[in-house]
Amino acid sequence: MTASDLQASPQDLISLYISKIDSISRETRPSRIRAAKGKLVEEMSLHIVRLAWRECGGEPGRLSFGDVKTYRVPVQSVYVDQLPEDVRAQVNARKNQYFYRAKVDRHVFVDGVFVIGVECKSYTENAMLKRILVDFRLLKSLHPALVCCLFQIESMLGGDYSDPLAMPQIGSSGSHTLMSYFPEVELNIITLLEGERNIKQPIHQSDYFKELTSESLDLAIERFSDFLMPFV
Repeated sequence: MTASDLQASPQDLISLYISKIDSISRETRPSRIRAAKGKLVEEMSLHIVRLAWRECGGEPGRLSFGDVKTYRVPVQSVYVDQLPEDVRAQVNARKNQYFYRAKVDRHVFVDGVFVIGVECKSYTENAMLKRILVDFRLLKSLHPALVCCLFQIESMLGGDYSDPLAMPQIGSSGSHTLMSYFPEVELNIITLLEGERNIKQPIHQSDYFKELTSESLDLAIERFSDFLMPFV
């Protein structure tokens, strides 16, 4: 199965997960292991979004993942206006050069409109969540209606983020505190595997392998379907 396969089923995704984890188990270099897990979660997100779109009854040709790698977020005028006069003059003289390139791992488009941003992680802890929230805040400044999603294989956020079937999800005190400073982001967190990540028990080692269940996948597809339904 390839990333372009539009007919992937939940069972295909379970097979993909097992196959990729088995391949990773034979890798010894930490950098290669991290890269392979990152690629796996990005590929899983691609298939799940496509399955969700199909569940919504959306026409395949309307869904795309775009060729935009980054978005240019401009410096804010209210900030420039508060700078010392000599600095402000320099910035204003070259204002079109003052921007930050923002992106997340997966940009989902419907009819060419950027509707969902998906940050893909093999796991997430709150220190990483801070950067994710900043990236989404920057993207929301350009796309106010953007649906923001953190899609992870495992969780280290605390609370019940490591329970894929928890509905409603209560979350954790640390994560909620961080998110409270970014109210416009409204981050949706989706986890595939049950149980908090243990750094001493990596899932690519056979003794610590975690099963990816059809129930977890079905719920992930259902949640993405909810995100996509307004655009069908």
